[in-house]
Amino acid sequence: MESIVFLGFNLYAWITILTVLGMFTVLLFTKIRADLVFLAAIGILFVTGVLDAKEAFSGFSSTSVVIIGVLFVVVAGLTYTGVLQWIVKNLLGQPKSYSKAVVRLMLPVAGLSSFLSNTTVVALFVGIVKMWAKKLGVSPSKLLIPLSYASGMGGVCTLIGTPPNLIISGLYAEKTGTAMNVLATMLPGLFCLAIGVLSIIAMRKLLPDRKAPETAFESTSDYTVELLVPTDNRHLGETVAEAGLNNVRGGSLIELVRFDKEVLSPVPADEFLLGGDRLVYAGQIDEILELKRTHGLVNADHHVFSMSEVDKNRQLRTAYVTFGSSLIGTAIGNSDFEKVNNMTLVAVARRGKRIEQSPREVQLQAGDTLLFECPPRLQISTGDLSAQLQFFDSNELPNISRKTLVSSLIMIAMVVLSALNIIPLLQCAFIAAAAMLITRCCNIDQAMKAINWEILMVFAGSVVLGLAIQKTGIAERLAFGILDVCGTNPLVVMTAICLVGTFITEFISNTAAGAMFFPIMYEAAEKLGYEPYTFLIALMVSVSSSFATPIGSPTHMLVYGPGGYRFSDFIKIGLWMNFIILFANIFITNIVYPLTPLQ
Repeated sequence: MESIVFLGFNLYAWITILTVLGMFTVLLFTKIRADLVFLAAIGILFVTGVLDAKEAFSGFSSTSVVIIGVLFVVVAGLTYTGVLQWIVKNLLGQPKSYSKAVVRLMLPVAGLSSFLSNTTVVALFVGIVKMWAKKLGVSPSKLLIPLSYASGMGGVCTLIGTPPNLIISGLYAEKTGTAMNVLATMLPGLFCLAIGVLSIIAMRKLLPDRKAPETAFESTSDYTVELLVPTDNRHLGETVAEAGLNNVRGGSLIELVRFDKEVLSPVPADEFLLGGDRLVYAGQIDEILELKRTHGLVNADHHVFSMSEVDKNRQLRTAYVTFGSSLIGTAIGNSDFEKVNNMTLVAVARRGKRIEQSPREVQLQAGDTLLFECPPRLQISTGDLSAQLQFFDSNELPNISRKTLVSSLIMIAMVVLSALNIIPLLQCAFIAAAAMLITRCCNIDQAMKAINWEILMVFAGSVVLGLAIQKTGIAERLAFGILDVCGTNPLVVMTAICLVGTFITEFISNTAAGAMFFPIMYEAAEKLGYEPYTFLIALMVSVSSSFATPIGSPTHMLVYGPGGYRFSDFIKIGLWMNFIILFANIFITNIVYPLTPLQ
């Protein structure tokens, strides 16, 4: 099979190319889970003989992948002891200008993201930033994109800050036998962060001034109607369904409140109507009010749709439809979603405006804001619900205590010991994770729940993908192709590969981009006769510099809904940011790590 050559690639190489293209196509245009897609790709490469068994499953034993898994436990310790909450509370303050607000926001976020999961940091800050923006008199959309950008730029400042850094440094260690320092990317990362902050301030007019989605939900009386069933109503004794009062034109029945304040939600279709019942509807108010005429209902004497007033066991929660959610393109009313999750959909807003139709009939889109009535202890951190919706108004925030200091010291010790090469990073991560458990900064259940197995599968698959690209000669051929086009100037070649990497990562996982471009950059550097170290540092920054599309980073997806953004909002400022950070990256990396000829 290897003897069959077409356009310079053998059959194994073409199988790899088609597998990679097919994998990215599936990730872009379907809702299939990323871990399943990567697992299928590994299976194809193994079954077709591109990789042997040891190579196909090498990703699962990769040092960088193991480190990522262990770091999930360390992050759990920091999260459950309130470290992030303490930082938010003490660092944001009350700046007097937009420029100062951007600096006060981006620097702490970048610092946290250097050591913690970017997604965790942004998920915590989103709700805080929305309230903070209101106090400052600024639209949240002016601050949420800088929030997401800061998490990405901060992540590249350390090897543990973002997965591509760990993947690329791990592959480099396997190739050369030399481990990179955990702070190898700090100086280039800090320089790019500084340039990024200044660029955001200079280009602030490109940031959209969008209305926050939740402003559509500021008053419950604006989207709910309460009607009273009189004691002489002709429908008394009938069920809600028999009376035709459950799903009505323009809305739906979301609650039935008895005279003794017993609350029924969702309302069973076979529930009998009694005199004095309050029927709470959501939807188009003018059409719902027609029920007064057609069904003999009357206005309630005052609006009591308040969770504290009616039932302490139910409350209003805001959620955003995530990219890739299976709810996209569907209507809640056509599924058992509410019943399964014990939730009732009250209203839907899109780009800050409530949709004037029955909420359960709205065809949902990514970024839609949904208002639910649900239990206060809704389990949103695990299971299918967290994959469909992003909740930000969680009441389960940890208290700041002595353990806050303990977990912080554990994290600092891990970084210092690794940075000074006293203990290798893998061992440091294991010691830190064990310390978090021993000191009860998190318990075993919390630690296990914190490990994202889907992400680990993607990381392992990315390592295997990079191995296949290198083994089949694709990396070498592409490296020669780039040299043919760009010549032998190392700066031009480095810039060209980083430029492609920056834009590829707008559409695929930055981890996959890092694994895919590592062998290409490594081969190109060696062909030019230079030590690959400088080239790989530049690559690390590039594959984490995705600013131009909301699908370029999970953190962009987190702010997309809350900011009321449109897809084009990211493009307007993000394209400029891509080029600015690219050139800042090439400039500073070559100063901090001058090119060294191979011995």
